Amino acid sequence: MNQTLPPLGIQRVKVVALAVIDLARANRFYKETLGLEPAFEGTEQVGWWLGQVILMLKPDWAMPTEHPNPRITLATEHAPATQQALRARDIVIADEVKVYGDFYVGSFLDCEGNKLWFCSPVNAETGSAS
Repeated sequence: MNQTLPPLGIQRVKVVALAVIDLARANRFYKETLGLEPAFEGTEQVGWWLGQVILMLKPDWAMPTEHPNPRITLATEHAPATQQALRARDIVIADEVKVYGDFYVGSFLDCEGNKLWFCSPVNAETGSAS
């Protein structure tokens, strides 16, 4: 196989999401105990900053179990192009890219069946995602 594949455009880990049972308790922990700064998208607080990564707390997910279920989201230059580049590599797309608010969001499966999410701002052509 000697073909040129399109670039994936992956830039960095953007979001790690964790299931929580008690959102108020979890928010107090990350704010008061760990001293993290709140992360916002527009005017909505979406989580807590861990360096340049957002830690997002998800109370509406299946409850935490013996088998943790974090979600990792990768920032990409342009999610629709990333989806095409993933398909060119015969990588399974688990969730087709769709618009959610101001972001394109989709997911793919790695070789072990782990789901990795990817996103980019809707208004981004091929520039940097924030």
